[in-house]
Formats: sequence, structure tokens, C-alpha cells
Amino acid sequence: MSIQQRKKDHVDLCVTGDVGYEMPTGFDAFYFRHNALPEVNLNDVSVDASLLGRSFSFPLMISSMTGGYSDAGRINAQIARICEAENLPFGVGSQRALLDHPEEVKSFSVVRDEAPTAFIAANIGGAQVAGGLQDEQMSALIDSIKADAIIVHLNPLQELVQPEGDRNFAGVESGIAKLVDQSPVPVVVKETGAGISGDVARRLLSVGVSVIDVAGAGGTSWSKVENERKADSRSTAMFNEWGIPTVTCIREAVQLREQFRFDIIASGGIRGASDIVKSICLGADFTASARPVIQALMDGGEENLRNLIKLWKEQTATILALLGKQTLQECSLKDLGNK
Repeated sequence: MSIQQRKKDHVDLCVTGDVGYEMPTGFDAFYFRHNALPEVNLNDVSVDASLLGRSFSFPLMISSMTGGYSDAGRINAQIARICEAENLPFGVGSQRALLDHPEEVKSFSVVRDEAPTAFIAANIGGAQVAGGLQDEQMSALIDSIKADAIIVHLNPLQELVQPEGDRNFAGVESGIAKLVDQSPVPVVVKETGAGISGDVARRLLSVGVSVIDVAGAGGTSWSKVENERKADSRSTAMFNEWGIPTVTCIREAVQLREQFRFDIIASGGIRGASDIVKSICLGADFTASARPVIQALMDGGEENLRNLIKLWKEQTATILALLGKQTLQECSLKDLGNK
């Protein structure tokens, strides 16, 4: 099967398939500590946030989803227009297809055409950086979208379940270290839904990674996605619930702040304003979401996605007011209680 068809299958299954974890993210273990005397005017509440020193209207990155096949360009263009209008960061899907099939460049470059000033991150898999990228490969990834950052996605679980997936992950850590030295833009490392542990985050930060996107378990199970593509999944179905819950990943990453300066993105089952604010209270700087975004887009187009983002912003502002906060940066663990 071609890589283009595989990318299309992934999007289709994420939109229509039963591919979510049964394992909870961990957010439901907390409640917000209501402030009956908030002393806040809702009109003065700000939901602005920053990532890598840049200010955004809301702490939500539209996470890496697609690219590398014909219809992906249309999807990426829609998301890019929204990110430009809303001042939100956007991570394109894996650009491996671009390296293997340069003719697919338009499905990625369209994002910069539609979003000339937005923050856009390039994306390549960990297995592809093992041993280091060639200069021309680096240029292709970054220059094709005039990237502001480059994301390395770690997905050993998905690859091992995927019939045509990579099997060799030796050298990924040293490849990331080389990329940090080589890249003209900051390097972000994310998982694809099975989570980054504190130990792995420490190793990544030790080689100079700027942002850890924990991408914990509780959202889309990429093991389930790949098993849905297989005629016989008996040998790999046991891995459908494999991973570290998102909240556990956030809390382990936060502990590393005593030693390293870096940003934390909480992703993996971010389904709305409550998850976003709880992530910030737990110590994350930003959040990211993919599946709810693509589902909103497919269900009702750009207007539907704009309305979803507007709803999340309004709900976030209301949560802050009920906590007695004017900004997200005032939130902390003290604003959460254990159920």
C-alpha cells in the first residue's frame, strides 16, 4: 500500500472509526475548586497564552494530522486559514511523504499560502531522523512551509502494530540531538498518543529539545487505528490500551522544570475547555488537539471548527472567572481538588 493511501486511511478512521482509548486521560480525577467570591469581571478575563516566546489567542495547537496525499491539501488549507484568523499554532502532519514523494509538496506548502503569519511547525518521524537528516532533507521540511519549529514525532507503538511500519528505532535519540544542533528553528518532540514518560523527557531535554508534547494515552489509540486497517489483528489487539495516561505524563514532565527550561504541551484526549484549563493548572504551558478538530471540520467545515474554537474560548473564560482568575497564568494545582 502506498504511503499516500495509508495517510488517507488514517484520517478516515480518526473521523469515523471507534479508535479512542478506553483508558482515561486522568483529567476526570480532578474537579475545579469553585470560588464563590471571585472578584473578577468576565469581560476582563484573558485566555491568551504563549509558546516558545510567542503569544497566541488561546493555549491550543492544532496538532499534527495529515499531508502527503491529494485531499490532505484541502484539509490543511482549511486548518491553516483558521489558525491565521484565530492566531493559533498549527503542526502539519508527517512530512515523510514529502521526502519520499516531492510531488506531494503542495499538500503541505498550501498551509503557508493560506496562513502567511501563523506559527506553523514542520513534522518528521523519529525513525526518519535516526542517523541524522541530510541538509537537503532539512531544507525540504522547513522551507516547504517556512516552518517556525520542527516537530519530531515518536510513535514506536503505532509502527510496531502497523503492517508496513518501521521496526528499527536504534539511533533515534542521537538523531534528535543532531537535529537540535542542525535545525535553524526550535525542536519539539511529541508522542502520538502513548505518552512521554518523565525519564524519556529528561533524555530529550538533555540533548536540547525546546518543547515536550506529552501526547499521553486517553485520546486516539493509534494501535486501534492500525488494527482497524488489518485483516487479522489477533496478535496486536492486546496493545490497543498500551500507554501512559496524559495527566501522569504532564506531572512527570513538570518535575523536570527544576533542572531544565522548556515548554510543556499537554495533548492526548484534550476534548474541551475543562481539559485545557486542568492541563494548565497541572503545569502545562499549552495544549494540543487533533481528532476533535478533524471531526469538527469534516462534520461542518470551517465554520463548524471556528464555532468549536469559539465555544472552547468562551467556556475557558467562564472557568477562569469561576476560579477567580483573570489569566490562565494565574492557575495552579491549588485550583484543583481530587475527586
